[in-house]
Amino acid sequence: MQDNIMNNNANIDDNENIINDKDSDVINNEQIEVIGVRFKDGGKVYYFDPNNNVAKITDFAVVETSRGLEFGKVACVNKLVDSSEVVPPLRPVVRIANENDIKVNAENKRKEAEALKICQEKISAHGLEMKLIEAEYTFDASKLTFYFTADGRIDFRDLVKDLASTFRTRIELRQIGIRDEAKLMGGLGVCGRAFCCNTFLPDFCQVSIKMAKEQNLSLNSAKISGACGRLMCCLRFEHDTYAMEIRRTPPVDSTVKTADGIGQVTEIAPLSGMIKVKIDESIKSYHRDDVKLLSSPKTKNKNDDADENIED
Repeated sequence: MQDNIMNNNANIDDNENIINDKDSDVINNEQIEVIGVRFKDGGKVYYFDPNNNVAKITDFAVVETSRGLEFGKVACVNKLVDSSEVVPPLRPVVRIANENDIKVNAENKRKEAEALKICQEKISAHGLEMKLIEAEYTFDASKLTFYFTADGRIDFRDLVKDLASTFRTRIELRQIGIRDEAKLMGGLGVCGRAFCCNTFLPDFCQVSIKMAKEQNLSLNSAKISGACGRLMCCLRFEHDTYAMEIRRTPPVDSTVKTADGIGQVTEIAPLSGMIKVKIDESIKSYHRDDVKLLSSPKTKNKNDDADENIED
């Protein structure tokens, strides 16, 4: 009898655990209504609590952020998303921007241009080796942020005090990297188009030399580097397609069987699926589906793979 009671209690505990697991799944999969707002062209889309506001894609919005009130453009209207997609805390949309808010934002932009000029003069007066990139007010002008680049650490404490006494608001100086500089300033790439990072890339993607090799591009740094001096972000765009096609294609130096005999692969074009095979003293072209792989070349040294996977 006692054993039966213990077994029943164990079953009850197991059932409670199952119920609790199901409840946690329901909580984890909870749907939350959000509005997506973007603060810069090509920037990230941040989610906010609609707070009973209904947005249109052409609207602007005033939202509450960790920095204070901010003005942004509605990037996605009211929609439900999984709670896992939301970074807590979910701050509210204060209101859909009205004409007065739009005028305030335009005035802030004008003041930012003036602040940039004044700050540059202050930097020169203090003799600091830093390159000023951009000035940015919060919507309520409670904080003014200056973005700059420099080769090393800069002691700008005296500069901050000077700026605070001039602008009578909270001052933040934020040092950024050269890729962030290119994203903020914009420009034209070697392709003749506007920088990808400045127009549509919300985040910097990881790019490696291996990606350039797999796309059979020249490894001349001048040809595969962007204006920022780092590997071009566009090397990442076609990498997944190239990687998939390369896996389907016999590698260079592999031995294959063709309709004309057995030969060695000398060149491949993964996207078209064409390969060149050396048979005796002649080289002929075949589609990869028309040959049979007999053996692959020896595996490269692990150190070589490590060098290729170095990311920029």
